[in-house]
Amino acid sequence: MSIDNAFTDAAPAQGLSDEQIAREETLVSEVIGSFAGGGSERDRELINGLVRHLHSYIREVRLTEEEWSTAIGFLTRAGHITTDTRQEFILLSDVLGASMQTIAVNNEAVGDATEATVFGPFFVENAPEIAIGGDISGGAAGEACWVEGSVKDTKGNPLPGARIEVWEADEEGFYDVQYNDGRTAARAHLHSDADGNYAFWALTPTPYPIPHDGPVGQLLERFDRSPVRTSHLHFMVSAPETRTLVTHIFVDGCEYLDKDSVFGVKESLIKDFVPQPAGTPAPDGRDLEGKAWKRVAFDIVLPPV
Repeated sequence: MSIDNAFTDAAPAQGLSDEQIAREETLVSEVIGSFAGGGSERDRELINGLVRHLHSYIREVRLTEEEWSTAIGFLTRAGHITTDTRQEFILLSDVLGASMQTIAVNNEAVGDATEATVFGPFFVENAPEIAIGGDISGGAAGEACWVEGSVKDTKGNPLPGARIEVWEADEEGFYDVQYNDGRTAARAHLHSDADGNYAFWALTPTPYPIPHDGPVGQLLERFDRSPVRTSHLHFMVSAPETRTLVTHIFVDGCEYLDKDSVFGVKESLIKDFVPQPAGTPAPDGRDLEGKAWKRVAFDIVLPPV
């Protein structure tokens, strides 16, 4: 990207003298020029775009030094509260819609491929493996839910052996990593069978707030936004020669569907979690001790790489 295009995104500088405008534009040019001597072409495109838009924002809103200091303090607090199990910057990206916009840019529509949505901050590598029909709950509290479906490509071919990662919060609204006892619960992985089908026991998803005791929570409170995520179950699905899918399914009828705090809901991902009255036989013969449960179907379509 040339320096000549450095000012394309700059906001109109109404009421400013020609001298002031020239000073501001000269600085943008100098900063972009400072990055011209190294990195790849893509590196320079990324940093030049960042500089242009950052300076454009500062000039558009006429950012004060006090406001700049407040922003630096906010980011510093976000860094301090981030740990191996809590990523405040992912939360910030989520509530600003940046995560969903990045997903939209990187997951162009292909046929009837399943839509992607936010990854979230609570995925954990090396979740335990379960067999088809197994239970991901690991003792986590919540209503039992039978989840079943298929994994296919956009041509309708079954994808046997597809790796399916699943994870969710318990009925109290917490993921296992938010507890301090080292538990692994409400997460697992499994593989589709020879016909591309899968099934497992999970928990019926319930709404919960994202962590809001830090700077991101303060931001939401300041603008009267709810931190609550609508009820959902996470999936990450991969198979050879297809694009890895990161998505959720959402509970039809949840009161937070239209105000999900991270803008993750897609109409195509809203599913009917069908209530099963107490005493209804389970599809695999499991003894549910006379309790009510739910079931949901989710057929997954992976696009080619």
